[in-house]
Formats: sequence, C-alpha cells, structure tokens
Amino acid sequence: MKVYAVHIDVYVVHVTPTPNRLTAAALAILLSEGAQAVTMRRVAADAGVTTMATYRHFPNREALLHKTVHDAVAEETASWSEWAPGLDFAARADQLLDLFLDFALGKPNLYKYLVTEERPDARQFPSDFRQGGSPAFAPVFEAVSRGMRDGVLRQDDVLEVTLAITTPVMGLLQQYHGGRITLPEQEFRSLCKRTVERVLNGLR
Repeated sequence: MKVYAVHIDVYVVHVTPTPNRLTAAALAILLSEGAQAVTMRRVAADAGVTTMATYRHFPNREALLHKTVHDAVAEETASWSEWAPGLDFAARADQLLDLFLDFALGKPNLYKYLVTEERPDARQFPSDFRQGGSPAFAPVFEAVSRGMRDGVLRQDDVLEVTLAITTPVMGLLQQYHGGRITLPEQEFRSLCKRTVERVLNGLR
C-alpha cells in the first residue's frame, strides 16, 4: 500500500474589525480635509463597507466622530503624563509646550475640531478640567501643582494658573491657523515659547 503525503498551505488572514476600519477612514478624512468632510456615506465608501453597515456600528455622525477623535487623542497624548526623572519645572514646561505644538501644528484639522468647533461632548471649564478630563491640560495642571509645592511658582489657584499658561498659546494658534500670524513655523514656535516664559516670569 502506498502512502502519499499531502502538503496543505494554511494562510491566516487578519481582518480589521469594521468599527476600526470606519474610525480609521473617518480620521484620515478629518486630518486631510477637516471635520466638515466626514459624512457617514463618505466614511463607508472609504472603509469599503455599505452605509447601512456604518449605522450598525455608529448610530450617527456625532458618535462616529466622538469615537474617532477620542481614540486619536488618547494615542497622541499617551506619553504626555510621563515626567522624566531629574527634569525640573522649566524643562518640563518646555517639553509639554513642544508636545502641544507638535500636535496642534502637525494635525491642524484635528486640533481645530477639538478646540474651536462647537460639540455636544466638548469638555467644560472648570469642572472637566479640574478633574483632569483634558489629556492635554492635565499634564500642565500636574506640573503647575508640583511647581507650587517645590516653591518654583508662588502659591495660587492651580487651575487658574494653568489656564493662564495655556490660553495665550491657544490664542496664538488660533491666529496662526487663521492666517493672521504669518511667521514661519520655527519662528512661530519661538514666539509661543517667549510668550509662555513671560507668563511664567509673572508667576514665579
């Protein structure tokens, strides 16, 4: 009796879950064209699914955008809370400013959607910020708290001092994104750093 060996090739196909494909497509559109271009029909087409399939996972455009933006911001800011050993307050403040500017200048459409567009899920000041709800604000809040404990900054309301440090940069970014400030990016970054330093000088 002859015995024949049969070789069978087995291929494992990794299929990205549909919700992930939808949020990836939505994020790509948002980053390149802005939130106004994100529609359920457009996202479905780019993700390679039907519009009805999109509604099975997300009841409406707002829910899709919320999930998309939440995941994108969580990934972007995952390392922002890490304070390296030996880093003093001034270096930490400069590090956080660089991270924030990298995000705001590198992904302007996502930044503008988060900061300037009216959204039902937008965080509210002061309650959401005092509780650490903002992943960009919370590390600055923590740095200011430590700065006051260490005597680098004079004692004051931590929340309002954090707001005083962050708001001027956001104002400059709004002018920059709106074309009112026409400096090259590196010069604009330097302007932001000088502005923050002036604010800090008044808080020391």
